[in-house]
Amino acid sequence: MPHAAALSLAISPCPNDTFIFHAWLHGLVPGAPAPGSVQFEDVETLNRMALAGAADVVKVSAAIIAEVEEEYVVLDAGAALGWGNGPVLTAREPLDPLQVDVLALPGERTTAALLAWEYGIRPRNHLVVRYDEVAPAVLEGRATAGVCIHEERFTLEQRGLVKVLDFGVWWEEAMGLPLPLGVILARRSLGQARVREIESAIRASVEQAWASPAQCRAFVRLHAQAMDDAVLDAHIKTFVTEFSRSLQHQEGLGRRAVEVLTAIARRRTTEQQGGQSFSGR
Repeated sequence: MPHAAALSLAISPCPNDTFIFHAWLHGLVPGAPAPGSVQFEDVETLNRMALAGAADVVKVSAAIIAEVEEEYVVLDAGAALGWGNGPVLTAREPLDPLQVDVLALPGERTTAALLAWEYGIRPRNHLVVRYDEVAPAVLEGRATAGVCIHEERFTLEQRGLVKVLDFGVWWEEAMGLPLPLGVILARRSLGQARVREIESAIRASVEQAWASPAQCRAFVRLHAQAMDDAVLDAHIKTFVTEFSRSLQHQEGLGRRAVEVLTAIARRRTTEQQGGQSFSGR
């Protein structure tokens, strides 16, 4: 991207994002200068950044695409989208998902929240916490159940929690599509040519990570903090898929999945405007 203004990039510190973006961030993608700035934030903060137009390129929950599509375009590369990757509803003991009293969510506008809504969960109240505080909220009794995302879904049983519902399994059976969790957006004002260049840089970065995973290991480990190697590897395998290379994988099935989820998000927005919310079933 010669002579172009430096880009601002905002992604999560989760292993799938650091794995995908390592090569580009470190100037290892030929012909694609690294972004001028990079910010690592949790998913709900990233969603708010997109809503405020605060980054040129930003990772967001697929659930907010409908709210920002006038300013941003969904990129074909870099998505967290695939089979068997869904958020998990967890509790201290088995329960009816439709009878949850207080539900812990990793953000109001996350895909996790949208899936819970679409499934029909209407708790008396809900608690919004950072994604890694959902399980503790349930364990401590501040929430009856919680929707766990990212690496948290791999450690539930170790923490004494039970899996009540796998939203990925439900989505795949109901829709016949892979589940889109997060996507990469680029500001439309960058222009179509530059957006395509950014898309190509991310795709090349994914391919390089797959070709030389050891090269990005230290960077992924740095941002993964206390995550053990088994969970880290499971995280990358689950959330970095062929759809991360291109939403056109499987004859455009990834793009179709994003469109279906976005349509659901638009409907939910209409329902919320009509006074229907998580609280007050």
